[in-house]
Amino acid sequence: MTTSRNSPVGLTPVVQGDPAPTVKKPNPAPALSAGLLIAVLLVAANLRATLTGVGTLLPAIEQDTGLSASAGGVLSTLPLLVFAATSPFVGRASHRFGTTRLLVASLAVLSAGTVVRSLPSIACLFAGTVILSGAIAVGNVLLPTVIRTHVPGPKVHTVSALYVTVMGLVAALSSGISVPLADALPGTWHSALAWGVLVALAALAVWLPRLRGARAEGGAQSDGTHAPTPWRSWLAWQVSFFMGLQSLAFYTAVAWLPSILSKQGMSTTTAGWMLFYYQLVALITSMLLPLITRGRHDQRFVAAAGSLLVAGGFAILLLLPSLAVAACTLLGLGAGVCLVLALSFQSHRASGTSETTALAGMAQSIGYLVAAAGPLLLGILHDTTNSWTGALILLIALSLVMAAAGYGAGRDRHVHVSTVIRHHRRQ
Repeated sequence: MTTSRNSPVGLTPVVQGDPAPTVKKPNPAPALSAGLLIAVLLVAANLRATLTGVGTLLPAIEQDTGLSASAGGVLSTLPLLVFAATSPFVGRASHRFGTTRLLVASLAVLSAGTVVRSLPSIACLFAGTVILSGAIAVGNVLLPTVIRTHVPGPKVHTVSALYVTVMGLVAALSSGISVPLADALPGTWHSALAWGVLVALAALAVWLPRLRGARAEGGAQSDGTHAPTPWRSWLAWQVSFFMGLQSLAFYTAVAWLPSILSKQGMSTTTAGWMLFYYQLVALITSMLLPLITRGRHDQRFVAAAGSLLVAGGFAILLLLPSLAVAACTLLGLGAGVCLVLALSFQSHRASGTSETTALAGMAQSIGYLVAAAGPLLLGILHDTTNSWTGALILLIALSLVMAAAGYGAGRDRHVHVSTVIRHHRRQ
């Protein structure tokens, strides 16, 4: 069920068992402090830092270990599968243990997983990827809820834009420096995979003091309620598919864009910096988009236009490979638009903090399950055909489907779910 933004029902969740809807008065968010902003942005920095460098290092990893393109696709797909498997359980875990405790635990696990992945063993490469991906999934789901709960309403849009910007900046930096680090450090690509632990430890150092006096927030709220996953809402499914298809395009580019460009004659180092350029354009776009769309609740045409830019970028790679800069520019513009919208939909299409956690859990579970097919399927297509043509045609088609999903998710509507009272609360 979906309700319009101005509908009283859309703003008033129903508590099961009550004879009539009751108004749920949200707790006013405290003033935004510099400490909270830094803590949020450090978590955001960790959501991509350990992932995006793998694509630029993949040729070296395959050459050193003998991994096939299909196995490389599995390595690139593992984080998305873990995201999909972990996301539905984050809301319940947050309700039981508290958002702060769960975030601190996830940062500690992320640090350990990053170290394990860098060890000189194929088993550690895959096991460490699974461990750190599970930790990132927690941050993916909880960060929109933390912002919705603790940031004053007028500043939510600004903080959301800042966290997307930091996430994109660190992702671009990781892509750009991974190959130079592998060339400069004694452990080659093993050492280059480990640099993200510095970002994780910095975030852990900032969040550890916040454990003092932390209480279980029940999905980031303390009123003892928990919103179920909105499986029956078509709007929630559109938000989820838009999240999935933009993630598929992003992670496919991160995993295979350097390989595609190398196949077309570009050097590995230059291809890595082209991936950096793609993410830099996406970063700048994500910074500017909130200024352009400020105050606009209906974002149908913006979401559709961003998706069409992505389709255009893949089409140029297919038809005019010599125009790689133009292709990466269009891909970056579309990725920046779609990423900001995909993340903001998870908050703006929900009617409260508990509902935000529920919608984010669904969107990221279904979304990353869709996205997981990208790197793996494209790797198999490349191995089968020894060409990127079929993969690029498929990406163009999926980008058009993303335009349709974004048009639906961009409607000015709320996903409506009933909240369930939870009597157990850990202090």
